[in-house]
Amino acid sequence: MAEQEWDRETVQGILASLKDKPGALLPVLHGIQDTLGYVPPGSVPLIASELNLSRAEVHGVITFYHYFRDTPPGEQTIYVCRAESCQSMGSKTLEHHIKQRLGVDYHETTADGAFSLEPVYCLGNCACSPSIMIDKEVYGRVTSQRFDDIIETIREST
Repeated sequence: MAEQEWDRETVQGILASLKDKPGALLPVLHGIQDTLGYVPPGSVPLIASELNLSRAEVHGVITFYHYFRDTPPGEQTIYVCRAESCQSMGSKTLEHHIKQRLGVDYHETTADGAFSLEPVYCLGNCACSPSIMIDKEVYGRVTSQRFDDIIETIREST
């Protein structure tokens, strides 16, 4: 229960600082997600009320943009490049392997809370396709085996 109060106070502070900006909804949602890691579903009525929008309008923006999450992210986020270069070099096979290995689909978090999986549409590492990024570290020429090795190394270091 204390966490909900903290989340509410945080959301209220972000709203107070941004609600008077023109087109405030996106800056507010980014502020909330940047601070909390996600946009809590319980915050939608508060956001709507403060910005004089309907709950449906706020929810529609959250669900339209893949960037926004409505659940807490994992400890680390894995981004799989889905741009043309990576696709031509086997990222679809890699993507399938990653989903199977982690037991999640895009926009989901592993049961242990360790990893969230997100698509991205270019990491700027085209010469080393296929590429993934884990948090802020980019990995190129990723095969299924290399992915497994990277994940094992991460798991061992935590």
